[in-house]
Amino acid sequence: MDVGTRLKDVRKQQGLSQRELAKRAGVTNSTISLIEQNRVSPSVSSLKKVLDGIPMSLQEFFTLDVPERRQYFYCADEQPDLGHSNIALKVVGYNYPNRTLSVLHEIYPPGSDTGEDMLVHEGQEGGVIIQGELELTVADETRVLVKGDGYFFDSSLPHRFRNPGVVDCVVVSANNPPSL
Repeated sequence: MDVGTRLKDVRKQQGLSQRELAKRAGVTNSTISLIEQNRVSPSVSSLKKVLDGIPMSLQEFFTLDVPERRQYFYCADEQPDLGHSNIALKVVGYNYPNRTLSVLHEIYPPGSDTGEDMLVHEGQEGGVIIQGELELTVADETRVLVKGDGYFFDSSLPHRFRNPGVVDCVVVSANNPPSL
């Protein structure tokens, strides 16, 4: 079960803002936000504390019939950053049911790199450089891409991303099946 999405749906069904629920539960606004974005997985005791602010028991939370809610639009603060180090990988549609595609807003600061170890995973991926430059290695080929350039390849081929430039590199990409 997606605890974060369920908490958000239950909170909205009860007519509570994140701020109001946080106040009632005695936790910070960011705690509620992080749980709802699935950026943290609450312990049973933490979840119970949050649910006490509704008020609702754990049993009710997990058995309550909450109508499925489809979200089609994602504001910038609704795109969790699943990146690492200083590379931002913001996921659009992270909570879409049965998602079969990852759409990412990627930001690579100057000098950032996905690492010496090449990435390899199932599927295909492609993207377009929106700003800056990106050095992309796929198998034994390397190319520096600039604004407007794109890429597309089978993700089973070893690959690596690096920003050799002096400004942030911004990329919009997609991969299937979702790797994030």
